[in-house]
Amino acid sequence: MTQSIDTTRARLAAGGTHLALATGAVFMLLPFWLMLRTSFTAPDQVFAGNILALSDFSLENYRRVFAEVPLLRYYLNGIFVVTAIFVGQVIVCVPAAYALSRLRFSGREVGLWLVLAAMMVPYHATAIPIYVLLSRFGMINTHGALILPFIGSAFSVFLLRQFFLSIPQSVFESARLDGASSLRTLMHIVFPMARPAIVTFGILSFVSHWNDYFWPSFVLRNDFAATVPFGIVKFLDQELGADYGPQMAAATLTVLPLLVGFLIAQRQLIAGIAMTSGQVD
Repeated sequence: MTQSIDTTRARLAAGGTHLALATGAVFMLLPFWLMLRTSFTAPDQVFAGNILALSDFSLENYRRVFAEVPLLRYYLNGIFVVTAIFVGQVIVCVPAAYALSRLRFSGREVGLWLVLAAMMVPYHATAIPIYVLLSRFGMINTHGALILPFIGSAFSVFLLRQFFLSIPQSVFESARLDGASSLRTLMHIVFPMARPAIVTFGILSFVSHWNDYFWPSFVLRNDFAATVPFGIVKFLDQELGADYGPQMAAATLTVLPLLVGFLIAQRQLIAGIAMTSGQVD
């Protein structure tokens, strides 16, 4: 009898958990459904009020996006910028994280505290000094202005450091006994083992900079180096208001690469987060 009651309670608890998760999923997915629904709705039917079906299915909004916005250029610029930022972060942040986690040197603790302090400062607060610096070097309205300020990422250093702390110390001791230098250990042991963490911060970096509009709008003067978010604001008029149909079509095209990337790398992302979440030093 007691076992039956315990089983019933466990099933009720599991059912309640699944119901709560399903309810949360509905609330999280509803904005995406509204975006998708609006993007395929005829412009004169956007405010018809039927949110449960793709009424008056139309591709007019997408035709307008491709006709009025240089979307291919924005895509190429965005891919180049986020790829360059990620490569730069790997070159800079992986060695820095390895040094803060496994090497012993004077000032290591101070360096870690500086990384933590840098994580607390939003980059909006340093936008004007960085803008002035880039302007002095003549880099305004270039791809470099979109890339260089983000190569040194405090969050990436901290994330990778936490992952490196999860690697058993015996691995590094074995490499040291075999005569491997710190650089060789980093290249031949740490890099292959750090793939889940690198994929994790790569996805986070890609999403952050692919969607970023604040900084590009701050340092760009025309469409030469403009990224994908500029295609969305093209349909926002301060006097006439937003043209919601094409705007939602542009937003859908912006989200699509992020969705595909997440579906491809979701297992590595989950593994990387799981490996870095349990280490506190």
